[in-house]
Amino acid sequence: MNTPVFQAGEFSLPLDRTYVMGILNVTPDSFSDGGKYLDPTAALERALEMKAEGAGLIDVGGQSTRPGYTAISPEEEWERIRDVLPALVKKTGLPISVDTFYPWVAQRALEAGASILNDVRGFGPEMLAVAAGSRCGCVVMDPGTTGGDICARVRGFFLDRLEAAQRAGIARERLCFDPGVGFGKTVEENLDLIAHVERTKVEGCAFLMAASRKRVTGAFCGNPPFEERLPATLAAHTASILGGADLVRVHDVKEAVQAARMADALKRR
Repeated sequence: MNTPVFQAGEFSLPLDRTYVMGILNVTPDSFSDGGKYLDPTAALERALEMKAEGAGLIDVGGQSTRPGYTAISPEEEWERIRDVLPALVKKTGLPISVDTFYPWVAQRALEAGASILNDVRGFGPEMLAVAAGSRCGCVVMDPGTTGGDICARVRGFFLDRLEAAQRAGIARERLCFDPGVGFGKTVEENLDLIAHVERTKVEGCAFLMAASRKRVTGAFCGNPPFEERLPATLAAHTASILGGADLVRVHDVKEAVQAARMADALKRR
């Protein structure tokens, strides 16, 4: 039986182990590390540090999507990442994902060498058209569906996006689905999504869990500050890996890699 892959541009990632996606927020207002990597030199240094710690991908974003965020223009978002993106592509040698919901930014990011588009609004028609004109990977996030059982409705959203992507000519192996923990969902719904990956995962497509430092990771631990939620984040991501997640998106790469390797060893048993 052939091992499924996540195809992201020139990169083909076999889904026989867990990949850690390092978060690189080139923003002044992200919920836990805003302002730290606005300078392109600092951003590149952090990316290289994450690679050394074992990151398999880097996800760079120029706009915070924390709860209650105020959207900036596509031009301002691109201005924040335009200088660092080519350096990340050239210097890290890793697949670079760009976190954007603007098709205009996505097109420019692909032209600058990005391998993956990560859209928290779930790939509408314009974003699908941009992706269809390339070989990029697509991280399709559930932006907060409503009504009924959370796992069933998120899976329904994924299947709808799979059908739309295939109509646009985007192959299944280029898709990675993210259930959108923390986006328009209650703490209990987020717990269900973390605990039951198998209920939302789509056959033949990669699956990403992104719970790092989010509200659900503090809810049962006395709500510590964001930077003190590493143990709870590791617990959440380990549970998701054992349930079938292929990628985890994290702030704390070194610790996440160690936890993922242990979780992979347990899965193989």
